[in-house]
Amino acid sequence: MSVRAFGIRHHGPGSALSVSAALDRYDPTFVLVEGPPELTPILPLLADEEMVPPVAGLVYAVDAPRRAAFYPLAEFSPEWVATRWALTRGVDVAWADLPAAQSLAIQTAVDDATTTDAGAFVTARASRVTDPIGELARTAGYDDAERWWEDAVEHRSGDASAQFDAVREAIAELRRDEPAPAPLMTEGKTVDVTAAADPTGPSLTAVREAAMRNAVRAAAKAGHERIAFVCGAWHAPAVDPSSAPSAAADNRLLRGLPKTKVAAAWAPWTATRLSQRSGYGAGVSSPGWYRHLFVSRLTGDGADDAASSWLVRVARELRVQGMTASPASVVDAARLARTLATIRGRPHPGLSELDDAALAVLADGDRLPLTLVHRDLVVGSDIGAVPDAAPMVPLAADLQRHQKRCRLKPAAHSQTVTLDLRTDSGRARSTLLHRLVVLGVDWGEPADAGRTTGTFKEAWTLAWDPGLAVSVVEAAVYGTTVVDAATARVAAAAEEATTLGELSTLVDRCMTADLPTHDVVRVLADRAAAHSDAPELLGAIEPLARVCRYGTVRKVDTSRVRAVLDEVTVRAGIGLPSAAVALSEEAAATLRAAVDSAHRGLMMLDDPLLADRWFTALHEVTGRARVPGVLAGRAVRILLDADRIDRDEVERRMSRELSRASDPVDAAAWLDGFLSGDAMILVHDAALLDVVDRWVAGVAAETFDDLLPLLRRTFSAFSTAERRSIGRAVARGDATESAAAFDADRAGPAMAAVARLVGWESA
Repeated sequence: MSVRAFGIRHHGPGSALSVSAALDRYDPTFVLVEGPPELTPILPLLADEEMVPPVAGLVYAVDAPRRAAFYPLAEFSPEWVATRWALTRGVDVAWADLPAAQSLAIQTAVDDATTTDAGAFVTARASRVTDPIGELARTAGYDDAERWWEDAVEHRSGDASAQFDAVREAIAELRRDEPAPAPLMTEGKTVDVTAAADPTGPSLTAVREAAMRNAVRAAAKAGHERIAFVCGAWHAPAVDPSSAPSAAADNRLLRGLPKTKVAAAWAPWTATRLSQRSGYGAGVSSPGWYRHLFVSRLTGDGADDAASSWLVRVARELRVQGMTASPASVVDAARLARTLATIRGRPHPGLSELDDAALAVLADGDRLPLTLVHRDLVVGSDIGAVPDAAPMVPLAADLQRHQKRCRLKPAAHSQTVTLDLRTDSGRARSTLLHRLVVLGVDWGEPADAGRTTGTFKEAWTLAWDPGLAVSVVEAAVYGTTVVDAATARVAAAAEEATTLGELSTLVDRCMTADLPTHDVVRVLADRAAAHSDAPELLGAIEPLARVCRYGTVRKVDTSRVRAVLDEVTVRAGIGLPSAAVALSEEAAATLRAAVDSAHRGLMMLDDPLLADRWFTALHEVTGRARVPGVLAGRAVRILLDADRIDRDEVERRMSRELSRASDPVDAAAWLDGFLSGDAMILVHDAALLDVVDRWVAGVAAETFDDLLPLLRRTFSAFSTAERRSIGRAVARGDATESAAAFDADRAGPAMAAVARLVGWESA
């Protein structure tokens, strides 16, 4: 029996090609690959034609799916190559590492540790300062570990077995004086959270390598003669039987480790997420470049040919952006890249040399165009796919069916889709996205639908994150289909809701997601009947009004919702005047926000009766004493905009509120409420501007410094153009005079002429 360990770099294209060549030469009877053994039963799916990398093995705790780990694989990952090498040749293959059932349980113990252990966690992480690849790089005269590995391994060709032997010997030398790790389990048979705090620390590494060696022993016991173990370069010396600890010693390390029940599945991955660390803690910053290297060498191209073809792709991308990148300039850029590699002592041009050459020759020194090149080429936009036969929770399978039916294909990069809710396909897509929002699967976010006053248009920004697979698993506890799970989630949220606003929002979500609203509306009606708190009643109006407004285009019956809205509006209008009296500054700001929300909601509806009730309540607010200025001013402004109060009356009220007898702070608050959201009224109404101007000019010097922050807060909300217009009007100083000097008799003939020109009949 012989065992060969092939130490690789996770997601290294050179390692992947070397692994394939080394396995061909060694011809093992059994292949072990670093990874959680829970994925072994579903490894045959990697040979399925419908399995398209990048994909990731997902292992999650059944009782808490948020506790999960991903193990990504790309086309150029050595783990992918080794596993498929075995599957396509009928050779037994298994993944070997500390079971995820135990690693997730250990991580849970660390996460649940009290904050008093935080300092110990920092100490544990800081104690492991050795970077093995970095040590080798520094020994070779490199200051960049990534660059050394690329030069020494990824760009090299030759005897793959000798290359692996050299890496293993170098790592073994680095680990020769490695201190004994601290035990992972305490004498009380609990996880030592200090030792387990660092996921790549010596304590966890020791138990992981013990599990790997046990997998080798099990394979040998099963009668396999030649065992190949493809693992991270750091672990290669540890799985060598000639220097391995005894089985008893390894079993002692593994004894008593906590466990949790887990499930495993395959999930689509993206090139973007390959650049992040997950699972075994490895990531690459340029997956698109690595895939290019892998494919080029797989087709027999040399390193220089790979560099030239890469620059061809860069030039093509730049031409798409409208830049001139001729074939001749590509040749010049390739020459420059090779020259830079020679100057820097590299065997072949790497990505940094190619980037510098492209910047100088193809982009004329402008980095901006290369930003898109980096996103589309260096990182890439690939998204994987898994076969329909792959194990997944029923909810995930139903979601896939909906995605196909709605023709909404997950994509790694964000994309904006505009939906026409008048069409069946538009409503179906919108319904699916809204149901996913209810479930907490944030595939899409509502976006600006553009300049439209209609209710039929809806826009979403979609970006599929592989981590959403965990969100789908979490949501699966509510049901096996998207509609059932969303319905159950809404029912649970209705029971948990503590305010009328939360319930109203749930009704709104039910409508947009085409879910039954009866139960939520019933709960809302019952609670609204028992509520007299004006701010809470006001907060419920806008979501309910939105339901009534948009229900028609979605073909939803809103009659029950409308009945609740009418009742809530009446009760809110009755309670508002009393609720607005004698409030603190914070409470007044809260009530003002509730008033604005309710007003937005009621203005969505074309209902004169509801509007009359609302404006009557606001009139009462403006007539009450001891109402905070920010509320009184806002109420006056709403009434003015709705033409429910005379402009002369507004001028009288403003003059009174901003008189010398008023407290300056209260006056500033009234002005803040009156001007909130729109300053153009001061631009177009010279009389009101004159009142404000005279008030500011009359504020005492000792008070002005205290008043200035309040005024700045009010006017900072206006646009630059609005502030400039107000400043010009004040600077002229003749707004009121020019208005007073207007002579209607003299202007009459001119006005009649203008009326004829625009087609109006002269009176």
